[in-house]
Amino acid sequence: MRSQEPLLNGHALIHGQRIATGIHGAGTPLVLVHGTPAHSIIWRELVPLFVDAGFHVHLYDLLGFGRSERPVEADTSVAAQVTLLAALLDHWQLPTTHLFGHDIGGAIALRLAFDHAARLRSLSIADAPSYDSWPSPTWKHLRDDFARYALMPASEHRATMARQLGMAVFHKDTMQGELLRCYLEPLCGVVGQPSFYQHQVAHYNACHTMDFTEKLPQLTLPVQVLWGKQDEWQPVAYGHRLQRDIPGATLHLFDEAGHFLMEDAPAAVAAQVIAFIHQMERRGP
Repeated sequence: MRSQEPLLNGHALIHGQRIATGIHGAGTPLVLVHGTPAHSIIWRELVPLFVDAGFHVHLYDLLGFGRSERPVEADTSVAAQVTLLAALLDHWQLPTTHLFGHDIGGAIALRLAFDHAARLRSLSIADAPSYDSWPSPTWKHLRDDFARYALMPASEHRATMARQLGMAVFHKDTMQGELLRCYLEPLCGVVGQPSFYQHQVAHYNACHTMDFTEKLPQLTLPVQVLWGKQDEWQPVAYGHRLQRDIPGATLHLFDEAGHFLMEDAPAAVAAQVIAFIHQMERRGP
């Protein structure tokens, strides 16, 4: 965050596993779910804006990601993360909330909506893997041989991750220096490198989204889709497809923004989410 307050300021024990969490502000509840290869750092510019807008912001690192526990035997697939998120909402005592998910966080959010729609006041999803859109070509070869990559020399792994993260932004000078170091930190090292391939890359699997064509038209809650026009991993055509398949959904495209649109256009993304939620709150149940 831009202030001295840490983004993650607590933890929760969910199904016996430690989840790093953060709670900020007061007012209308809003839960943020990050994606891969990322962790809660991706929300750092948006959280202060959400707090200023009157939101009670809840965020966390997915199991196996960032500062959360990385159990060797844990299932960290999209399906398992949905179950964990539902339990985390209970832990936070949030019977209903607005939800914003990015990347696989968007897929997790949509799957939560399929099974627990009554718990969601609205849903914002950004650059989410969907249908058969993932893994993208640059990730597929890493997924298909993830065991070998998990054991590659640390310097090669770090260079590979730096190259991949560079693809995630439109403004390439953004993902350098200290910010790049912060993104790389949980992905590298004796624990981070094998964990990344086990807990993240190994689960890059479209089996968790192939049923979207059938399930999305059944959604009845307010949904908005956000997308970076220059997303190199999830083509914008999938954003249009999601809008068509979700009844009443709106689509907002951000120019000069890549897959990590919260890095390329944080103020614009936050403003759109704030406006959407305020509109939903005025409309009422």
